[in-house]
Amino acid sequence: MGDGRITPRIGSMRTLLGIVAGAGASYGIYKLISMGGMKRNKKSVTSESPGPRSSSPSEVTLQPGSLLAKVSGLDVVCPRPADIASGDIIHQSPDNLDPQHLKMLLSCLQTNTNPSDKCRILVTLGNAAAFTVNQNLIRDYDGIHIIAGFLSDSVAEVRVQTLNALNNLCMNIQNQEQIKVYVPQVLELIEMSPVNSDLQLGALRLLTNLSVTDKHQHLLKDSVTLLLSLLVVSIEALQVQALKVLVNLSSNPDMMDDIVQAQAPASVVLLYDARTASPVLLRLLMFAGNLKAWRPSAQVADELRRKQDCLFRVMLDESSQLHSRVVQLLSHPDEEIQAQVARILT
Repeated sequence: MGDGRITPRIGSMRTLLGIVAGAGASYGIYKLISMGGMKRNKKSVTSESPGPRSSSPSEVTLQPGSLLAKVSGLDVVCPRPADIASGDIIHQSPDNLDPQHLKMLLSCLQTNTNPSDKCRILVTLGNAAAFTVNQNLIRDYDGIHIIAGFLSDSVAEVRVQTLNALNNLCMNIQNQEQIKVYVPQVLELIEMSPVNSDLQLGALRLLTNLSVTDKHQHLLKDSVTLLLSLLVVSIEALQVQALKVLVNLSSNPDMMDDIVQAQAPASVVLLYDARTASPVLLRLLMFAGNLKAWRPSAQVADELRRKQDCLFRVMLDESSQLHSRVVQLLSHPDEEIQAQVARILT
C-alpha cells in the first residue's frame, strides 16, 4: 500500500488518531502509526457475522436483459466468448449461473480498465457469491485471487466493492483459506482509509466473517489496538462492526493473552454509559463479559499491571473505572443490556 495508490489525508485514520492522542484522550494511540499489522469456549456469547450482502454502486444505467441486470441490476460492456449465446446469459438467476458466466465476468474484470465497469462487475460477482454453488465455482476459477487483486486499486469505490465481494466469498470455509492471506492488506486499508469511510466498514465486515471461527483468529492478534481505537473515533456503524470482531476474538480463551496485553485508549471505558447507543453498548458489555471470564494467575496479573497502557490496566485492573460504570447500567431499559450487566457483576 506504500505505492501511493491510497493517499492518506486529513480524514485518514492515522491523522485522526494522532489528533486524539495529542489531545490526551487515550494512552498510546499514537503508536498505531508504527503498527506493522500488530479452544473455543463460547460461554453465553456467540460469534457475530454480517452475513451475505448485496450492494450496487450509485448512478448506474441499466440495460434490460443483460447478465448484470439479472444478477445485480447493473450493466457493463464486456467482450463475450464466442461460444456463449446471449440467450444463455439473459435467462439466468443469481443462484443458478452457469460456470461460463462466472468465467466471463472474471475475465472481464481482469481486462476492463474502466473503474465504473470494474465496480459493476465486482457487484455482480459479490451478489452471485451469496450462493454456495457460486462461492465454490469462483474459488475453482481462481476468482478469489483475481478479485482480491483489486484491494490495491487506485479508485476507492473499486476497493469497497472488492471488500464486499470478498465478504460474501468468506462465508465459505474453504474460501477463507485463500482469503486469509489478505488480512494484512485489509488491516492496512482500515488504518490508511478515511475515518468512518465505506472502506473501513467493508474491511471490518470481512474481518468479522473471518473471525467467526477459531481457525484464523490468530491472524488478528496484533489488530486489537487498532480495533479498540476505532471505538473512540468512529460513528455507531463502525463501532458495532469493530466490536463484533472484538467479541469474536475475546470468546476464544487462546486469544486472551494477546488481547489483554494490547495497548488500549483509556477513554474506551467512557463508552460504558447509558447515553451510548444500545447496539454499541450491548457489544461493549459482551466484550467486557468475555474479558471478566478470564482468570489470570497472580504472577501474570502483576506483570500486566506494569504495562501502563495495556487493556488489562484499562478494563480489568482494580484501578479501572469499568466496574463502577457497569453498576450504573443496572437500571438500563434494554433487557439484553441488563442481562449482560448481570453476567459481568455475578
